[in-house]
Amino acid sequence: MSNAFDLDFNVLRYAPPHWERRPLWTLVRRRDITGRPEAELLSVYRDHGVVPRKSREDNFNKPSEDLTAYRYVRPGDLVLNKMKTWQGSLGVSRHEGIVSPAYFVCEMSPDVDAGYAHHLLRSEPYIHLYRTASKGIRPNQWDLPFDEFRKLPMLLPPRDEQRRIADFLDHETAKLTRIEFDSLRLTGLLEERQSALAAHCFTFARPDDAHSLPLRRVVQRWIDYRGATPSKTESGVPLVTAKNIRDGRIDLDASREYIATDAYTDWMRRGLLKMKDVLLTTEAPLGQVAMVNDTTIALAQRVIVLRADQVTCSPEWLYWYLRSPQGQAELELRATGSTALGIKADRLRGVPIPLPSPREAVRRLSRLSESVAEVETLQRQLVKQRALVAERRRALITAAVTGQFDVATASGRNVTEGVTA
Repeated sequence: MSNAFDLDFNVLRYAPPHWERRPLWTLVRRRDITGRPEAELLSVYRDHGVVPRKSREDNFNKPSEDLTAYRYVRPGDLVLNKMKTWQGSLGVSRHEGIVSPAYFVCEMSPDVDAGYAHHLLRSEPYIHLYRTASKGIRPNQWDLPFDEFRKLPMLLPPRDEQRRIADFLDHETAKLTRIEFDSLRLTGLLEERQSALAAHCFTFARPDDAHSLPLRRVVQRWIDYRGATPSKTESGVPLVTAKNIRDGRIDLDASREYIATDAYTDWMRRGLLKMKDVLLTTEAPLGQVAMVNDTTIALAQRVIVLRADQVTCSPEWLYWYLRSPQGQAELELRATGSTALGIKADRLRGVPIPLPSPREAVRRLSRLSESVAEVETLQRQLVKQRALVAERRRALITAAVTGQFDVATASGRNVTEGVTA
């Protein structure tokens, strides 16, 4: 990253001298219009700003049955999710609709260009300010009071300069968005490739190439942690829940939860983990699989441990079969539930596991591991690329909205250089 884009949270002090610095309360005003239940539902995203709810498939918050208390939003209104403003969940809406009563809706002064305000108030220096102004004991309980928000300073270039900044950033960030889109599309193709590789590993030309045993006969130990989960703490032993198991691995960043160290032994009294134990989620979501490579974790309910009987089946074979399309189909076949699928222990124990000869299993797994390693190398490169794109977007926006460079002279150079694959 060029030094020209270094992020300094003090940049707000060093904006061009002809830019005004005005408190937000002089430029935004809360507006509470309700009683529009027929209007389109909108959502506020950290990465996307204000968008129609129906345009996203990853919003699992269920709206209220009665929408009359939802707040009305007009194009050009500023919308803040006060519980997540410190994460960047705010934006100027381009859509008409309604949002949750838990959100703030503000109309802006004619002195402010909507596009400029959208980029400025979502920039890194402002997110830093929101974190400082938010109240609460823990980050996931932080709340930004509107009285604190309205005290914050706003950088205000002349109106025509605001428009130039907004147009420049719209154009340049659109380039970065296209790079991200292509990267995500390639990631999807790689995921399909990996799924096809796993399917091929467990496809047999003749019925007698492999025999099957029910899951209960290929596991040496079956551990199901049930009961009330110990109270969460700020630190201690990481608690792995169903949402921490994704794409064949344990992702502790997906949900940072802990239980007290002195409660760990009692909670895990059913059995401590061993390396290469296979973890399987039984619901919410069903069928996510991971292999233990760190035994200093605690498991929540809905995550069970399958310890393979290595005389019959290797842990790697069990892990990859449960991840494969064939294994996932067997789990879904035995699952129950109308909205969220889950599988009961007695039905899970009957899942058939195909078992070729030990030599054939080793050969197939070796070939699968080599191919998957190549796919995962490409996937890591794409993840790195998207991180670079996100970093460049943040730095570009910060530099433009704080006057670190004049967009009139920057528009002729390729400021997205260096982020393409």
